[in-house]
Amino acid sequence: MNSLRTPGDKLLFTPGPLTTSATVKQAMLHDLGSRDEAFIDIVRGVRNRLLALGEVHAPEYTAVLVQGSGTYSLEAVLASTVPPDGKVLVAVNGAYGRRLVQIGKTLRIAMQTIEFREDEPVDPRLIGEALAGDRTISHVSMCHCETTSGILNPIDAVGDVVHHAGKRFFADAMSSFGAIPIDLAAAHIDYLVSSSNKCIEGVPGFAFVLARLAALESTEGWARSISLDLLAQHRGLEGNGQFRFTPPTHTILAFHQALNELDAEGGVAGRGKRYAANHAALVKGMTALGFRPYLRPDQQSFIITSFFYPDHPKFHFETFYRRLSDRGYVIYPGKVGNADCFRMGSIGRLFPEDMHNLVGAVHEVLASMDVVLMPAHQG
Repeated sequence: MNSLRTPGDKLLFTPGPLTTSATVKQAMLHDLGSRDEAFIDIVRGVRNRLLALGEVHAPEYTAVLVQGSGTYSLEAVLASTVPPDGKVLVAVNGAYGRRLVQIGKTLRIAMQTIEFREDEPVDPRLIGEALAGDRTISHVSMCHCETTSGILNPIDAVGDVVHHAGKRFFADAMSSFGAIPIDLAAAHIDYLVSSSNKCIEGVPGFAFVLARLAALESTEGWARSISLDLLAQHRGLEGNGQFRFTPPTHTILAFHQALNELDAEGGVAGRGKRYAANHAALVKGMTALGFRPYLRPDQQSFIITSFFYPDHPKFHFETFYRRLSDRGYVIYPGKVGNADCFRMGSIGRLFPEDMHNLVGAVHEVLASMDVVLMPAHQG
């Protein structure tokens, strides 16, 4: 399958955009009008297939495509589905939870946070206590995989608590959807968001919201934005199959091909199996070199892994990053607030062989920096 990649491209060990297959990129080499029947058919198929990945179907759920990055879909949910007197409780254990709070405050929505350490999963019991203590909360939001660190939060358990409290549950599954199984109905998810350039391995350009239709239809008149009005976008797609504003046609063609390749790999389970093998190879190789993961193994997703900077006077991340990039390997800076870290992704059109090659390049770069480390042990 490695031959599907475009020769000469750097490999992206990042949370997105990701390394994509040559066939996904080739799918964009066609021009289709937004009102073309062929394009409308593709959009319809993409929406139905997204629901199936979430183990739900119409008419109970709908898939709404939103032009822009994943953050646009996050803002669309807040801007469209919270009533004027609503309040959103956000479980925060990383930068992306904090970003959602910032979006809500900018929209002048009442926001409340429940804070957890960045190396600590969200505790459903504390969510329940917060809901019992404040009856004005209407929505609860949480990142499934918080890519600040790579930690995986308990989406099913939190959804159960939110459901029993009679609130709406908004799940940010940006970095997990398509590789980690999520049953939206079983997890009582009212709104789930992700984007085209994550685990489904498309290219950037649009995001999507999988919404419980009864919840979405109850939001009439609440939208705080024209372009990010989810209910209006849903009605447009349902009415004539068209976007209300210019759609990212080429990106959707690429995504359609990416869905085909996901199916060929064995769906969510098959994709997750490859990513888990990538992660295992990465952690084994990096710890052998002397790097220490930020998270304990029982907290860690296989999506992205944060590593502490080594305690060595000659290690400088900018030099480390640049020399890896010069060798064709692109990693990502860290975002955790309580430690100096960098991140390495296991997702995209990558394979265990690529992880071994990355570790080899890291070894070469450390030698070029005159940095000698002792092998690390995972705690």
